[in-house]
Amino acid sequence: MSVFFHYLTANYNQILSLLGQHLYLSVFAVLIAIILGVPLGILISKEPKLSKPIIGVTNVIQAIPSLALLGFLIPFIGIGSTPAIVMVFLYSLLPIVKNTYTGLTNIDPEILEAAKGIGLTKSQTMKKVQLPLAFPMIMAGIRISAVTAVGLMTIAAFVGAGGLGYLVFSGVQTVDNNMILAGAIPACILALLIDFIVGKLESSLSYTNKRRTSHSKSSHKKAKRVLLSFGCLILVIAGVITFYSRAEAKDKIVIGSKNFSEQLILGNMLADLIEDKTDLDVERKLNLGGTQVAFSALKNGNIDMYVDYTGTGLVDILKKDPDKNPDHVYQTVQKDFNQKYGIELLKPLGFNNTYALAVRQDTAKQYGLNTLSDLAKVSNQMILGPTIEFPNRKDGLIGLSKAYQMQFKDVKAVDGGLRYTALNNQKSDVIDAFSTDGLLEAFNLKVLKDDKHFFPPYYAVPLIKKETLKEHPELKKVINSLAGKLTDEKMRELNYKVDSLKQSPAKVAKDFLKNEGLIK
Repeated sequence: MSVFFHYLTANYNQILSLLGQHLYLSVFAVLIAIILGVPLGILISKEPKLSKPIIGVTNVIQAIPSLALLGFLIPFIGIGSTPAIVMVFLYSLLPIVKNTYTGLTNIDPEILEAAKGIGLTKSQTMKKVQLPLAFPMIMAGIRISAVTAVGLMTIAAFVGAGGLGYLVFSGVQTVDNNMILAGAIPACILALLIDFIVGKLESSLSYTNKRRTSHSKSSHKKAKRVLLSFGCLILVIAGVITFYSRAEAKDKIVIGSKNFSEQLILGNMLADLIEDKTDLDVERKLNLGGTQVAFSALKNGNIDMYVDYTGTGLVDILKKDPDKNPDHVYQTVQKDFNQKYGIELLKPLGFNNTYALAVRQDTAKQYGLNTLSDLAKVSNQMILGPTIEFPNRKDGLIGLSKAYQMQFKDVKAVDGGLRYTALNNQKSDVIDAFSTDGLLEAFNLKVLKDDKHFFPPYYAVPLIKKETLKEHPELKKVINSLAGKLTDEKMRELNYKVDSLKQSPAKVAKDFLKNEGLIK
């Protein structure tokens, strides 16, 4: 616990900043769901024919996995806070719409008949009778949505929207439990706090309390004013942030990265170089999801630059067969990216982060494993615990199985640093790794030699939008100053500092650039 508290005290500024982002995103998404969901519930209570299709649609949305929904939204609305808010808003609709509908349609018909008997119109009956009686049910739906939203919003980090999920994802990638807890605990506290606040609002606004409390009218109005003011404040903040981000978008260079340590280090390096060598402002949208998220963000103009790998560009993006010639791979990707996507490849950074398969030392000793051919002979006795992408890539398990005639006993895909934890805990026997992974050294794993040279070259290269380069041509020289500076050994050492020594990617990146004389 003392180590965890030390982490909190050393990083409280970052945690508070991410907590503020998380609160804003969660509350704003739920407010939109309330504004649209309650009227929709009222509508289908009046028009029963619409209830089944509308509730059916919200049920279907609820059943879609959150990451799948985000993946669908990214090509249309990009990355950042917008897709995160839209996702949580969509998931928040079902409890609000359904509870509003249920609360309004389950009122005793005799009460409604009595309201009609005293001359109340339909709108008056809704306002003075139905809504007050249905209010507890409606608020129950809002409470469910609000609490769920806090948990769901941790996925916002997957698309560069920030929030406490940034710490959770980063902690998973680096197997840092302190970082995971620093994100998860405030998220839990925030969920409980929001549930408490919504409960208090329900109590203040409820029809039952209005009858019991002599000063209910004033407290009712006061609660309404507080709720309205809070909602308006969130909307104003959202408007200001949206306006500011649009106004400043042209003056910023936005740097992205994927969601593992090496990428975070490289993203920080690009940002530090630009900040040191130019007068341009830099925004860091680091720790995005995998290849498709980062590349889509670049292609759609949500980011200006990030580092990817030549083999990934060739096989995963261009969908071409693996090629063992590094120069040919680079030229092919450079040409096709330029023509198809308006993206330019700068000079390679120097290291080749190719795929590798790794096992525990005891497994290697037990089966006499040194090469992938050795592994192929006993693969039917092994459980493979790869990253989620690996089993579905031609340069991954699909092609590897054909090249080496491998047939694993089972494949249990997990992501990030969790696959190292699973291997270490003997939940799997083999994992895919990257040749520059710092965790290979941290877990003392045996990397098996690719004796048939199946894996293509994965040289790290900065990708940049041609439009950005045209507007700021000085960026080419600045970023190319990093070309050839990073060997496989240097990159593995930098990753080790983050993954094992628990240094921040930003610090590791800046220290390297200073030591190389690239920045002051």
